[in-house]
Amino acid sequence: MSMRTLYRPVRSAAAVAVVTLGLAAAGCGATSTSPSAARAERPAAAVTVSSCGRTLSFERPPRRVMTLDQSSTETLLALGLQTGMAGTSNLKTKVAPRYRAAYDSVPVLSPKILTAEQLRAATPDLVVSSFTALYTKDRVGTREELDRLGLPSYVSAVDCPEAAEHGLTPFDLLARDYENLGKIFGVEDRAAELVAAQRAALDRAARTGEDVAGEPTVVWLYSVYAGLPYVAGKGGMPSAMSELTGVRNAFDDVAEDWPEASWEEIARRDPDIIVVGDLSERGAPGDSAADKLAMMRKDPATSQLTALKENRIIQVPGIEMDPSVRTVNTLALFAAGLKDLGYVR
Repeated sequence: MSMRTLYRPVRSAAAVAVVTLGLAAAGCGATSTSPSAARAERPAAAVTVSSCGRTLSFERPPRRVMTLDQSSTETLLALGLQTGMAGTSNLKTKVAPRYRAAYDSVPVLSPKILTAEQLRAATPDLVVSSFTALYTKDRVGTREELDRLGLPSYVSAVDCPEAAEHGLTPFDLLARDYENLGKIFGVEDRAAELVAAQRAALDRAARTGEDVAGEPTVVWLYSVYAGLPYVAGKGGMPSAMSELTGVRNAFDDVAEDWPEASWEEIARRDPDIIVVGDLSERGAPGDSAADKLAMMRKDPATSQLTALKENRIIQVPGIEMDPSVRTVNTLALFAAGLKDLGYVR
């Protein structure tokens, strides 16, 4: 699919029976108000969306939402839904400054991955996660277990395997999330504004891509674990950002979002540009951009890379290399870096 056709409208799923929100019944009676005081009461007709193979239906906007990761938290904050959030968890880095005030108004139930006990104690009426892997028996419970409790769970469209079958990019899938959440919470106008703002950022990057000479190659270095580098493969957000800006991801032949590589393999592919993700706030060895660059300069293979010797390096926040409402910021940083390095005519 062409990167020019992003953010196509999402079709509504067929109506189904309303999900009983048992855990939060006391807080969701017929006279409840929506999460924002400025928002009108939901009409009587249920709203229905599809999430990773499950149909979710709501009689009115949820009032006690729990987020399981930072990306989900910041998406809800971007939609102005903080007053309807029962809590957040699993913060990987500092919240973006533009969301900080709203974030400070929401309880943090756990700075790390939420447990089943913490989730149930919060009595939420909806759980939202960017990752299917956070719905497991040893974490908050599987989606089936939560269904039996009458608690609906939403998973980002980006993490749904069937999405790749339809040729959608991660940016398309993020837009689907914004539209779905806009419908669930009755803030379709805010969702439309967010989609429009993100699309404008993509259009700016695409215009830069039209002026990129040739097809330079790039390696996106995300993290280093036990001395081994993890890079962006095909289908992930960095691959989409590369395509949009007229650059080729050097590991696009590997069908994984973040495959384990080796320093020797990075050197063999000899990229024109190296993007280094900074995860310094996570605090593990090799997380910071400085650590990664020091490792590359020390390694016999990568130390000889022309991109490293000529400092053709672009540093970006590591968290923004994953799909989130903040990814367009790294897209802009990448496009600006291409200009600074002389790749734009």
